Amino acid sequence: MEGAFCSHFTAFLPWPLDMNWCNIRGMKSIHGVVPVIPVPFADDESIDEPSLRKAVDFVAEKGLAMCLPAYGGEFYKLSEAEREFVIGVAIEQNAGRMPILAQANHGSAKVAAEFARQYESMGADIISFAIPRQFRSTGIDVLRFCGEIADAVSIPVLIQDFNPGGPTIDATFISDLHRQHGNFKYAKLEEPLIIDKLVRIRDQVGDAVGILEGWGGMYMLEAIPLGIVGIMPGVPYCDLLDHIYKARESGDDDRAYDLFAAAMPMMFFSLQDLELFLQVEKRMMVRRGLFESSHVRNLTFTQTEDVLRHAEFLIDQILRVMKDEDLC
Repeated sequence: MEGAFCSHFTAFLPWPLDMNWCNIRGMKSIHGVVPVIPVPFADDESIDEPSLRKAVDFVAEKGLAMCLPAYGGEFYKLSEAEREFVIGVAIEQNAGRMPILAQANHGSAKVAAEFARQYESMGADIISFAIPRQFRSTGIDVLRFCGEIADAVSIPVLIQDFNPGGPTIDATFISDLHRQHGNFKYAKLEEPLIIDKLVRIRDQVGDAVGILEGWGGMYMLEAIPLGIVGIMPGVPYCDLLDHIYKARESGDDDRAYDLFAAAMPMMFFSLQDLELFLQVEKRMMVRRGLFESSHVRNLTFTQTEDVLRHAEFLIDQILRVMKDEDLC
């Protein structure tokens, strides 16, 4: 896989190379922390373009690839034109600095494939899409769905599988899909008890498909030693998570553990509900000077003052840790 090649190739380069991405034969690969950009809204629910540009700059300046508009960006509340707009703004503002993963989500493979083709033509580096899990489907159904979207583009694709109601894609599925569609390069898994699945994937697929861990990076400490290529959290403390990832990957386990312990209360609290996660993320984006408003579009889950008070307490604590790390 390109990412594995990069880690060996850089030893012979006379200049430093950021290991969060590498461009081999014109194809960008990802490695490390890949934040999902939240879409900022003004209080009237219009997209706040200046804040979006500021968020893209923040992530790119940290040397990280980025993904949008995904679940963490309220893609399901955006029109087709709005999705295209935020991707276009990100590509323009990023100006080729870091890889852009454009999320082409839809319940129809035909429509998702159309999105993917459009995003590729706009300059996206990787197409990401989530498997629809609203209704029952077989492995063959899902294989056909993913294959149709992969065949629509020539750039790498990343498949996100979040399925709290049942099993996610397994090693055999990943192996079969990659064999049939060579541009299937990445899978994002968001589930507990991931260790044994990662071993099975490595045994069947090796480095042909890179695995990224989602769910805010909650399972990163157990997953990194087993060969994942990255995590896909949110933006507000992605730089702290980048420190954790690099410490664990380099064998500085005590430092990784201590910093991860500081991030855990925020992870566990915010990930109790996706809409709560979005609200906490956006509040922290405001606190870090990246967003003007923490507004979340309707329909959302309105939180009580007690919940929001605790969210602000957690933001205070994680910002205190980040200050100690010279991150803010």
